[in-house]
Amino acid sequence: MKLYPESPFLRYVELKKELVPSFAEFPFNLPSIQKMDRLNFHPNTTFIIGENGLGKSTLLEAIAVCAGFNPEGGTFNFQFSTYDSHSELDQYMRLVRGTEKPKNGFFLRAETFYNVASQIEKLDQDPLAGRRIIDSFGGKSLHEQSHGESFFAAFTNRFGPEGLYILDEPEAALSPLRQLSLLSRMHELIQEGSQFIIATHSPILMSYPGAKIMEMSPGGMKETELEETSHYTIMEQFFLDRKRLLHHLLNKS
Repeated sequence: MKLYPESPFLRYVELKKELVPSFAEFPFNLPSIQKMDRLNFHPNTTFIIGENGLGKSTLLEAIAVCAGFNPEGGTFNFQFSTYDSHSELDQYMRLVRGTEKPKNGFFLRAETFYNVASQIEKLDQDPLAGRRIIDSFGGKSLHEQSHGESFFAAFTNRFGPEGLYILDEPEAALSPLRQLSLLSRMHELIQEGSQFIIATHSPILMSYPGAKIMEMSPGGMKETELEETSHYTIMEQFFLDRKRLLHHLLNKS
């Protein structure tokens, strides 16, 4: 069984620098955005990583909007706005697609998933709307589940074959065991022709075999390997020499 489609749904994204009005204003003043030319996507999984404040979520949001998703998340059909705060980066990006169109899709943002859950409940209150949307998430209100359970309900029930899935820090509400379960679910969907683009801090998720890891830094963006990321080396150092590391952290005076 092949692990990815011959033609990915999204091939690459590039910044149309000649149209940017000013590189002194957000989000174009972010070094990773300033120095970005083209970001090529892996046919099955691309991870975007880096420290906070470097623009991971901003870039991922722009990619999602260019792909046809609502800035706050949800499926391709979700069109709502709780608070219009997304950047204008998508207006200056060119997204190049593959030859095939995804049959499923979801943009999951940890910080706005509550808004998506609220929108589902609002739409399901319409007696003329037909089949309840929540049924495709497992049938139980997402607000009646923990944050992690509601995330996992989406992964398990709403995500389907041949889908485009853009995830912003999905590990935010997931235990390590659930992160491993997410890896397993990702693999199932990749074998069924899906493509993932994920912003994350989780070395567990980054460990997916063959994935492309793009690291943002003040010097720009570059491809790297799991073992070369600070996420991995810090966790490795912690578990291999925890007492010494904690001694230096907690006894600075």
